[in-house]
Amino acid sequence: MIELDPLVAAGLQLMLVGMGTVFVFLSLLVLAVRVMSGVLGRLAPGPQESSASDPSGGVPPAHVAAIVGALEKHTKR
Repeated sequence: MIELDPLVAAGLQLMLVGMGTVFVFLSLLVLAVRVMSGVLGRLAPGPQESSASDPSGGVPPAHVAAIVGALEKHTKR
């Protein structure tokens, strides 16, 4: 069996402990985000559905008319 220099062995041990710590922390973070997402999904109301009769997506007709007028004025320049 190959014997490693004690400094190299200590470096490998430190590397494995550090990488293990980061892996555990990130795994816990992913788990926490998934749990919070599930809890908030149950508590928060779903998205509001707009009425199907409004084809403009909830934009008032006065705003649409103002935008159309501004575009016409701009294209006539």
